[in-house]
Amino acid sequence: MIFRSVQDAAKAICLLTCLGATVWGGGAHAAGVLDRVGAGGKLLIGHRESSIPFSYVDADKKPVGYAVDLCLKLAEAVRKKTGAKNMQVDMVQVTSANRIAMVAEGKVDLECGSTTNNAERREKVAFTVPHFITGARLLVRANARIDRIEDLEGKKLVSTKGTTPLKAAEQANRERLLGVTILEAPDHATAVEMVEKGDADAFVMDDVLLYGLAANRPKPDALKVVGKFLTTEPLAIMLSKNDPEFKKLVDEEMRRLIVSKEIQQVYDKWFLKPIPPNDKALNLPVSYLLRDFWKYPSDFVPF
Repeated sequence: MIFRSVQDAAKAICLLTCLGATVWGGGAHAAGVLDRVGAGGKLLIGHRESSIPFSYVDADKKPVGYAVDLCLKLAEAVRKKTGAKNMQVDMVQVTSANRIAMVAEGKVDLECGSTTNNAERREKVAFTVPHFITGARLLVRANARIDRIEDLEGKKLVSTKGTTPLKAAEQANRERLLGVTILEAPDHATAVEMVEKGDADAFVMDDVLLYGLAANRPKPDALKVVGKFLTTEPLAIMLSKNDPEFKKLVDEEMRRLIVSKEIQQVYDKWFLKPIPPNDKALNLPVSYLLRDFWKYPSDFVPF
C-alpha cells in the first residue's frame, strides 16, 4: 500500500488501531463472565457424557453428577452476584479431548467433569478448589490374572484420549520397558466395552471413575479394579485463566461449600447413595486425602 502523505499514513494506522481495538474488545474474553451475565447473557456449563459419578447424562439425556451439582451451586452464586434473576444456564457437552480448548476459547465458562488440575493444563486454563482426589488404577475382567501394570507385558492397555492416566501409562511403559500396546478410546464408556469384549486387557483411569463405570454395566461382577496408584489426581472445576473476577467468585463459593460442609451433602448423594442409571451405590466415603485437603481449601496444587 502506498500513502500520498504522512497524514494519510497516520490516518491509516489510526484506523487499523481502532479496528483492532474493536475486534479484540468484542471477543469472547473481552467482557468477563460476570459482566456478560449481568448484561443478560447466558452462563455456559460444560459437562461430560460418561464420567460417572461426576458428570454424565442419564436415561433422559439430562446432565447429572457430583460435579454438575456443584456447578449448579456455582451458577446460583453467579446469579446472586450479578442480580440476573432470569439468568439462563446452557449445558454444553464436552469431551476429554476438547474440554481444555472449549474453556480456553470461551465456549464454556465452567467445565464440570473429572478433570485433573496439573501444571501443564494451568498454562492454558485455571482451576478452582479440588472437589475430589483420586489416582489412576486398572479395570480388568474379573477372571483376568492381572493385579498390577507389570502383568500387562505383551498385552493391550486402553485409556481415554486426552487424559492424564493415558500419559502416565505411556510414561510407565517407556520407563519400565513393559512392552504394552497402548490404545486410545474416544470416551470412558468405549474403553470399558473394549475390556468387556476382550479388545483390551485393561483400562487405566481414575479409580473412582472405574468403580462408577463398572457398577453401572450390565454385569458389574464381571469386572474388577486392581493395582497400585499410578498417579495422584486432584479433580477440579475448570475455568478461564483470563477472568480473575469470575475466578474469585468461584473460588469463594467453593470454599464456602467446603467450610460450611454443604459439599458433604452433595458428596453423599453421589458416592454413598444409589445413583442413576442403575440405582446402585458406589459406597465410597470421603478419603483421608480429600478430608485433609478440605481442612484448608485452596486452588493451589504443587504439581
